Amino acid sequence: MAAVNDDPNERDAGVVDEIVGYVTSTPPRSFFLFAGAGSGKTRTLVAVLRKLTGIGTEPAPATRFARALRARAQTIRVITYTKNAALVVTGRLGTNDLTEIATIHSFCWDLIAGFDDDIREALLAMNADALQKARDAAAGRKNGPTDKDKEKIGELEAKAAALATIPQFTYSPDRKRHGDGALNHSQVLALASWLLKQRPTLRRILRDQHPVILIDESQDTMKGILDALLEVVAEDPSRLMLGLLGDHRQRIYLDGHADLPSMVPEAWATPKLEMNHRSQRRIVDLINDIWDSDLEGRTQSKKAVHQHPRKEKSAGLVRLFIGNASAPAEDKLRREAFCKSAMQAATGLNDWEPGNPGHKVLALEHSLVARRGDFLETFEALSLLDPDSVRPDANGDATGPTAVQMLLREMMDLAECIKVDGTPSDFAVMEVLHRHGRLQQLPEDGDARMQLLKAYQWAVEEFAKACVKPAGTVREVLAPVLQVGLFEPDKQLVAAFNDKNPPPPAPKPRQSEALENRLARGWHGLLESPWNQLRRFKTYLSGKSHLATHQVVKGSEFDHVMVVMDDEDAAGNLFAYDRLFGAPLGDSDVKNVEEGKETSIDRTLRLLYVTSSRAKESLALVLWAKDAPQALEYAQKSKWFKPGEVQAIPD
Repeated sequence: MAAVNDDPNERDAGVVDEIVGYVTSTPPRSFFLFAGAGSGKTRTLVAVLRKLTGIGTEPAPATRFARALRARAQTIRVITYTKNAALVVTGRLGTNDLTEIATIHSFCWDLIAGFDDDIREALLAMNADALQKARDAAAGRKNGPTDKDKEKIGELEAKAAALATIPQFTYSPDRKRHGDGALNHSQVLALASWLLKQRPTLRRILRDQHPVILIDESQDTMKGILDALLEVVAEDPSRLMLGLLGDHRQRIYLDGHADLPSMVPEAWATPKLEMNHRSQRRIVDLINDIWDSDLEGRTQSKKAVHQHPRKEKSAGLVRLFIGNASAPAEDKLRREAFCKSAMQAATGLNDWEPGNPGHKVLALEHSLVARRGDFLETFEALSLLDPDSVRPDANGDATGPTAVQMLLREMMDLAECIKVDGTPSDFAVMEVLHRHGRLQQLPEDGDARMQLLKAYQWAVEEFAKACVKPAGTVREVLAPVLQVGLFEPDKQLVAAFNDKNPPPPAPKPRQSEALENRLARGWHGLLESPWNQLRRFKTYLSGKSHLATHQVVKGSEFDHVMVVMDDEDAAGNLFAYDRLFGAPLGDSDVKNVEEGKETSIDRTLRLLYVTSSRAKESLALVLWAKDAPQALEYAQKSKWFKPGEVQAIPD
């Protein structure tokens, strides 16, 4: 039990010592730490690590534990969900040779790297399972196997033959690898899970190297690897203890367990962080009420830790604005500006002024963000080139399609050298050219060197003119750069620039499209899109925009937040904000409720909890509802909101 403290801000003061006691006891006791939004989970984790590894004057058990780790050449393994989280923990902890901190992907690869024969056997076994399922499905068809069945079976058989010949497997947690033997992220997780379950030697190696494993954001950890680790602990609890840190209310990825608390063995400890140090009381009260809701279609448990704000954070402001989902996209943007103005009036803060980066706008889909950020044409074009590279991620690793890196890197750097009046800063331009290696490649001959430098100067001046042109396109900005070879372009970019053919028509809904047609449409759309849109997209991709998606911001916090809930414009049916405000359930939700499976209500409720809990001072929720009057009436009767907090968005 955590120690009792009279200061309400210190109600969690004893949790660190509580966890240290579990780790250093004989035998050790595994635990699940309930840590909600803004609870200081990372601070608690770092404090535990400092005590366990003997940093500072610590109690005898912790000191003995640190000495034992060092004597056995063992370390505490800390697993994070993102690379940024690993860097944060490492930065706060400092140099510490008794801890190893890395992402779940790095941990899994460290565990299995070099065991090529075992990896091959695992891949063949998983492929054999998939092949058998494909054959069973084909055999069960009334009219015999379809062409698609035969194609899939043939691909799996060919894959088995290819796997058998691969001598070595490679992987990088930081970038995609290609070629024979290259593994992707999901494969590495699946392999580690399979091998931990099938190889006693690997389990022994894990226990010998890391007697303590602490997993941050455990609610999003892939089911397979978490189950495998739980089995390793159960096999010999005295030699390996597992500490899970997280909050099942914030599970937004489908890889994690649907109800992690129910997976925790009864013998485990369940310490709790009850504080929310981030948000004002009104926001904390709202997220408590959100999770405690009895909603039609909800199947997930309401079990959770009730949070308490800091005593000095006794204020906060919440508003819900409801408008008609059938409004045109342009009207929605205009009316969302009205919502911001209303928040500005209610708070008295210019941070809410439309266009002010003092507030963060969260939308469900990247395309909705692109529309609100005025870079939709560019985003859609780049999505055709490489859909996986255009979405910001929690690590900040997204860089856009490989073939357009010159546009997003060198040319964006050069654009920063252009003054408002369209003249380039010579010193800044030279620094960019030097940074990207263009000055190191100048000819040795004096005349040739001077001629090339003049060409560079002309290209920069023309580039600057195109940059400040209000309607300038990517093609116009790119033309002088390619003409003189100012930077080294990708061959695909050059080919697309020189292709004067009109783009093929877009396919009809649900109609397949040849890859070359999709790429041709993407290149044409990109080159004809406004250059300023590409610059705004770059800002968004780097995470510096005032816009973000609901999923990407987990772990972040902002003073003022607007959450845009628009099912009508969002693709897919995983989430349904309308149904949180009285809209009827869909057929799939009704079926899932009957079968006790997760519903869109469950997923959307968690996402609303995550987005609302990002706000520190004020929160605006904007709902575009199919039946706005009905949603308005429902919200006004809801216990979530106080009188005066719900209002209709005027037409």
